[in-house]
Amino acid sequence: MNYKVRSIHADEWPEAKALRLAALQDPVAHLAFLETYDEALARPDSFWQERAVGGAEGSSGAQQIIAEGPDGEWVGTLTVLIEEAGTTDWAGFSVERKQGHVVGVFVRPECRGIGLTEVLFDAGLEWAWSQGAERVRLIVHEDNGRAQRLYRKVGFAPTGVTVPLAQASGESELEFAVVRDAD
Repeated sequence: MNYKVRSIHADEWPEAKALRLAALQDPVAHLAFLETYDEALARPDSFWQERAVGGAEGSSGAQQIIAEGPDGEWVGTLTVLIEEAGTTDWAGFSVERKQGHVVGVFVRPECRGIGLTEVLFDAGLEWAWSQGAERVRLIVHEDNGRAQRLYRKVGFAPTGVTVPLAQASGESELEFAVVRDAD
């Protein structure tokens, strides 16, 4: 595999924006992401700049990790957010211990099935553990079987926690997590 996996740099916001927009055009984007292509496209450049700074190499609260193809094109990404014990998460649940939260997972279709996603997850977990996370979690739509299979493959397991989406929809998402191995 001739790909480079690394954290983004703050000045790479245009590339980060382009990859996010590509992700939001995926056929299962409505199950995988909490925003639409049109919503993301309407955001000002300042939003993308701030987002890149917050997830860039050297940041301790979040890290956006990308995979670059042989020609330098960004072909995959995931972001790990750090959630501190004693805080409340985006869904209103209490965070009981310091943990990572994986969001924004995407690999371009032509690069799927070659092990790239596993390498992205390895890098994301390594970063979360280096920040003192005791576990890393992610939230996946109950109907997104493709993502659930991938998450199991990279070591995540369902925790039994269900996160309801908009009440009118009756849909929910499932929490998956992995706990750091004792050294």
